[in-house]
Amino acid sequence: MSASLRAAAPGTNHVLGPAQSAVPVAVVGVHGHGGSHLRTVAALAEQGRVRLSAVVDPRRPDDAPAPWFPTLGDLLSSSDAAVRPEVVVISTPIPTHLPLARAAMEAGVDVLLEKPTAASLAEHLALVEVTERTGRRCQVGFQTFGSHAVDAVAELVADGEVGDVVGIGAVGTWVRTTGYWRRAPWAGRRRLDGRDVVDGVVTNPLAHAVATALRIGGARTADDVAHVVTDLWRANPIEADDTSSLRVVARDGLPYGFGLTLCAPERTPARVLVLGTDGEVTLEYEHDRVLVRTPRAHVEKTYGRTGLLEDLLAARRDPERRLACDVRDTGAFMRVLEAVRTAADPRPLGPSAVTWTGEGDDRRPVVDDVTRWCEEAARSARTFSELGAPWTR
Repeated sequence: MSASLRAAAPGTNHVLGPAQSAVPVAVVGVHGHGGSHLRTVAALAEQGRVRLSAVVDPRRPDDAPAPWFPTLGDLLSSSDAAVRPEVVVISTPIPTHLPLARAAMEAGVDVLLEKPTAASLAEHLALVEVTERTGRRCQVGFQTFGSHAVDAVAELVADGEVGDVVGIGAVGTWVRTTGYWRRAPWAGRRRLDGRDVVDGVVTNPLAHAVATALRIGGARTADDVAHVVTDLWRANPIEADDTSSLRVVARDGLPYGFGLTLCAPERTPARVLVLGTDGEVTLEYEHDRVLVRTPRAHVEKTYGRTGLLEDLLAARRDPERRLACDVRDTGAFMRVLEAVRTAADPRPLGPSAVTWTGEGDDRRPVVDDVTRWCEEAARSARTFSELGAPWTR
């Protein structure tokens, strides 16, 4: 068994490097998911590694933990040196990612940008151009890329622990209620006010499944992806997809299969599968858990992870250090997002294939036998329609 699986110990985030003076950090978008970023900054502030210099949001927080600005432009143009950040964390609607990240980097500020990277492949390429032109760092918020389990799986594959890799898949069977789709004007939309949003199961809630599978298989840039086949469906009355399958073929010929839904009977851990001629590896990326199954051994191990803001701070101290999730390394994922963006609108599932449960904001659809079909799509790299799922006919 690979040394990486034997030796890497589970645990909490590593402390990276010697103590440094506190880096001023601003959080842009502090409601909703932005609250988790505020908690991360607060934890690092307790260690003396950062200080929260400002918060930015059109809606002023009731109890702002730092000076408040309604826009990033207001913050960057402030004459108050105490509020000026060296790093900004951007947790805002998808269509705002490019303009906000560009403004920050052009002002000389490094960026941690919430996933997905942008609303289109063209916007991603524009963001890469800004990064290279300004020399600033842009880390994208695929938290799994900070997981030590991802590196362990890549090493296992490279060491031939499961023989030759014949395919990589990802299974995501999650649950989302009506309230989830009502949380924001852009939720569940493909476009809003003439701008791309692309907020569906593939590109937002289970984007980590797609991005992590591609990363493990070595697909980082858009050029690493040869083609993408989409099969997009929806049980909810939304524009975007909530139940979808994909086949991605890499430039090296390796097939990737994805079976993803937000309409499962119950939520189960999302999994990335590495399928080999002599066994398989399962990564439960939400829990940093790796399971190896071969004729010789069954092994399970849980790993730690390094937070992406912590990783960005370490890269600022060491110019030779590569970011865990550099914006340039999200091109393969963005190639998939682009295929979803340009595909025909998701098809509605027939009423006979969907059972609704709950009331009010807790109401949610369950698609018939969807767990089984997601598993088959991931393992076979065939879409729901190609597999003959009854509700696709």
